Amino acid sequence: MSPIYLDYAATTPMDPRVAEKMAACLTLDGNFANPASRSHRYGWMAEEAVETARRQLAQFINADVREIVWTSGATEANNLAIKGVAEQHSIKGKHIITSTVEHKAVLDPCGYLQSQGFEVTYLTPQSDGRILASQVQGALREDTILVSVMYVNNELGCINPIKEIGELCREKGVLLHVDGAQAIGKTPVDIQADNIDLLSICAHKFYGPKGVGALFVKRGVKIAEQIHGGGHERGMRSGTLATHQIVGLGEAIAVAQAEFKEEEARLSALRKQLLNGLQELDGITLNGSAETCVPGILNMSFADVDGESLLLSLANLAVSSGSACNSATMAPSYVLKAIGLDDNLAHASIRFSMGRYTSEEEINQAVTSVTTAVRKLKGMAA
Repeated sequence: MSPIYLDYAATTPMDPRVAEKMAACLTLDGNFANPASRSHRYGWMAEEAVETARRQLAQFINADVREIVWTSGATEANNLAIKGVAEQHSIKGKHIITSTVEHKAVLDPCGYLQSQGFEVTYLTPQSDGRILASQVQGALREDTILVSVMYVNNELGCINPIKEIGELCREKGVLLHVDGAQAIGKTPVDIQADNIDLLSICAHKFYGPKGVGALFVKRGVKIAEQIHGGGHERGMRSGTLATHQIVGLGEAIAVAQAEFKEEEARLSALRKQLLNGLQELDGITLNGSAETCVPGILNMSFADVDGESLLLSLANLAVSSGSACNSATMAPSYVLKAIGLDDNLAHASIRFSMGRYTSEEEINQAVTSVTTAVRKLKGMAA
C-alpha cells in the first residue's frame, strides 16, 4: 500500500493540467524557443507565453506585470530581495529586522550579511508563532533599511499580520520583504492592500513545477542584481528564461485562482476532521494559531512519546517533523524551540499538511494510524 501523502507544505504534486501545458513547450513542434530571441516567430511565441504567465501571476497578487521578476524559486527570490536591498541601500543604513522563525532561505542570507558588516535584529515570535507589528515597531531604528517577515510560517501554518507590519514600514520609509512561499494559493495575498514592497513566490508550493518562482518588486524600489550576465528581467535577474516552467507557474496560478474558495473550504474541513480525530488522545498540543492560520497545515505535539519512534511507527504516512530543509538533521525544529517547546516535545511533534488530492478517507486513516502508534508507544513506556 502506498503511503498517504500529508507533506504538501514541503512540496505539492504537479497538477496534470499544469504538466500538460508545460509539455507543449518542450519539443520542436511546441513552444520551445528562447523568449529573448526576438528575430523570429518561435521566439515571439515563447515571449508571449512567458508574458501571459507574468500577467496571470500579477493579476493574482494585484501587481503590475512590470513588477514580476522570474527566479528559480523562493530561495533565489529571498536572496535577491535581501541581499539586493542590502547592497543597494547600504549608504542609508545597515540594519535589518527579521524573525527567528523564518525559513533558512531568509535566515542564511541575513547571517551572510552579518558577516559583511550588517546588523540584524531577530524577533522572537509569540507563543502561537506570529510576529506582531508592535514587535517590529519596537525594533525599528533610524538606520533600518529592510524588514523581512514571512506571510505564512512553513512549519506552523500561522499567518502574520502583514498588512499592519506593512503600514508601519511604509510610514517609516522602510522596505518590507515578505517570503510568500507558503501563502500563495492558500490565503489571499494583495500586495497593494498589504503594503508589500518585495514578495517571494515558489511554484512547487501550489502544484506547479520545481525550479521556478518569482520576486515581486514594487515599482520604484531599487535592488542590486545578484546574477550577472545579459541584463534579463529589467537587469534584476540575468539568465535565459525557462519557458516551460514559467508557463507551468502561470497555469498553476490560474487553477489556484479559479478554485481558491472551494479549496479553502474543503481543506478547512479536512483540518478540522484531523484535529477532532486526534483530540481523543491525551497529552496532545496544537502548535501555532488555532484561528489565524492557513487551512492545510496542522502541527501537533505528542507528550510522553519518543519522537523518532513515533515517526518510525507512521511508515504509512508521509508527514514531517519540521521543514523539509532541516529534515536531514537530528536537531529539534528551531521554529518549535522558538515558541517555547523543549527538546523532547519538539522532537515528538508532527506537521501534517494537506492539499488538493487529500481525501476524507485518508484523513480517517491518518487519525487511526497516529492514534494506534501513540497509544502503543505510551503503553511501552509505561
